[in-house]
Amino acid sequence: MNAGVILFLIFAVCVLIGVPISMSLGIGSLAAVALGNLGVSPAVIAQRVFGGLQSTSIMAIAFFILAGNLMAGGGISRRIVNFANCLIGNIRGGMSVALVIACAFFAALSGSAPATVVAIGSMLYADMVKQGYPEDRTAGLLVIAGGLGPVIPPSIIMVLYCTLTGASVTNMFSQGMVIGILIMIVLILEALYYAHKEKWPKAETKHTAGEIGKIFLEAVPALLTPVIILGGIYSGLLTATESAAVACVWAFIAGVFIYKEIKIADLIPILMKSAKSAAMILFIIAASTAFSWVFTFSGASAALVQLVVSMNLNKTLFCLVVAIILLIFGTFMEGTAIAVLLVPVLWPIAESMGINVIHFGMILCISNVIGTMTPPVAVNIFSAVQVTRSVRELKIGEISKAEIPFFIGYVAVFFLCVFSETFCTFLIR
Repeated sequence: MNAGVILFLIFAVCVLIGVPISMSLGIGSLAAVALGNLGVSPAVIAQRVFGGLQSTSIMAIAFFILAGNLMAGGGISRRIVNFANCLIGNIRGGMSVALVIACAFFAALSGSAPATVVAIGSMLYADMVKQGYPEDRTAGLLVIAGGLGPVIPPSIIMVLYCTLTGASVTNMFSQGMVIGILIMIVLILEALYYAHKEKWPKAETKHTAGEIGKIFLEAVPALLTPVIILGGIYSGLLTATESAAVACVWAFIAGVFIYKEIKIADLIPILMKSAKSAAMILFIIAASTAFSWVFTFSGASAALVQLVVSMNLNKTLFCLVVAIILLIFGTFMEGTAIAVLLVPVLWPIAESMGINVIHFGMILCISNVIGTMTPPVAVNIFSAVQVTRSVRELKIGEISKAEIPFFIGYVAVFFLCVFSETFCTFLIR
C-alpha cells in the first residue's frame, strides 16, 4: 500500500477512535515509514519531531501564552475594560461597544479567542445583564468579538502558520491588524444597530473629565502593553519572539509592582498553566513536522499538486474551495490541528498557482477563528456558556441563535479576504 495512503488512513482511524491529534499525527507518520516501503529508518520520525521545534519563531507561542496569563492575572485586562467603558458607556448600547473594544485590546495581548471570551466576559457579562442587556444577544456578541483574538496580533495561529510556511511574521501581523480593525468596526456598527432596534440600556451617569483622566492614568500601564508588543515588531527593533519575551517582562512588572495584583505565590500556578498550554501546542507542531515530511517524501504531496493543477482552477476559485474546506474542518477540529494538518498539504498547491503567502495565511487564520464559533467544536461558545453561569447558564443553542447577526458580519469580512488578494496584501506590496 502507498505510504501516503497509509499515512492518512492511520491518522483518520486514530482521530475517529479519540486519540489526541498530536499522537494521531505521530502514529500515522510512524506507520507510513514502517509499512510504506520508503526505504528509511523509523528513527527518522524522532529526528523530524525534534527538528520541528528547532525554530526561534516557535518560542513566541510559549511567550505569548505566558504574557496573556500574566496580564489576565495582573489586572491589565480589567483596566482596559474600565477605560473603554468610561469613554462610551453613556450612549445607548455603550457597554456592548465597550465589550467589542475591550476584546480588541485583549486580542492584542493574548492572541487566543477563548481566552478573550473568558477574560472580557467574566468582567462585563454579569454587569451588562443586570443593567438590562439581553442575555443571549450579549453572549452572542461576546462569542464573535472574542474571535478578534487570533486576528489582531500577536496571534498564535499566525506565528504557527509562518513557522510552517516561512512567511514573514511582521507582514502577517501588519495585515492582521488591518483586518481585525475592520471586523471590530463592523461588530460595533451591528451592536449599535441592535441597541437601537431592541432598546438596549443607556447609562444615566456620565463621567467627568477628571474621572476619565483618573481612569486613563490608571490604565496607562495596561494600554502600553500592546504598544510595547506591536511597536517592537513593526519598528524592526524586535522579532516576534523577542517582543513576546519583552511582553512577559512588562506584564510581570505591571502585575507585581504597579497594580500589585500578582503575588509571588501566584507565579507558580500561572507558570504551570502557561507551560501546559504551550506544551500542548508545541507537541502538535512537532508531530506535524514529521507528518509533513512523510507526506512530501512519499510523493503524495507532488501527486496532489499535480492533480489540482490538472483541474485548471484559477486562483480565486481555488481560494474559495480552500476556504470551504477549512470552514468544514473548523466545525469539528481545533484551529491549531487544522493548520498543522492542512497547511503542509495545501500550501505547496497554492504556491504553485502563484497565490501570495500572506493572502493564503489570512484565509487560513480567519477560517480557523470562524470554527471556534460554529458547533459542534465551538470553543468560543463553550467558553461563553461558562461565563453565563454567573447569571443564568445559557444553552449552546440559545447562544448560537443569538450570535447569527454578528456572525454574518464576521463571515462577510472573511469572504472579502478570500476574493481580494489586494485587501490582504496592500500593506506589504
